[in-house]
Amino acid sequence: MNEQRQSDGWFGEFGGRYVPETLVAALDQLDEAWADARSDPDFERGFRDLLRHYVGRATPLTYAPRLT
Repeated sequence: MNEQRQSDGWFGEFGGRYVPETLVAALDQLDEAWADARSDPDFERGFRDLLRHYVGRATPLTYAPRLT
């Protein structure tokens, strides 16, 4: 991924999280988990594989004898 997020959000000093205050802690945990996962080579390899074979592509053709 080429996008680099600033530590204070996508919009500089104005932040970028417009969510209820009750969700901020959960989003912080999610952000930390994402950073940990991105530093794991196995996760990165699997993530790249999913992007290459599934994201934005048509579903592979599957023979369906009852439909054809």
